[in-house]
Amino acid sequence: MKAITTAKTETRTDVGYEATRFTLHAGIAMATLVGIWGFACMIGGLANCGAAELLRGFLAAVTGA
Repeated sequence: MKAITTAKTETRTDVGYEATRFTLHAGIAMATLVGIWGFACMIGGLANCGAAELLRGFLAAVTGA
């Protein structure tokens, strides 16, 4: 005699957790892209006018002078 058995598995998903996890990963990816863009702009500024002029311009922008 053969017995037929059926295994039933169930997966429960917490939608709030998954949405939060996706949003966190999207935010991290965007922050990484912004950081890379800022670094590229800094390198471009250094290549264009040099470190002293770049620092002088940065300080003028921060202090408003």
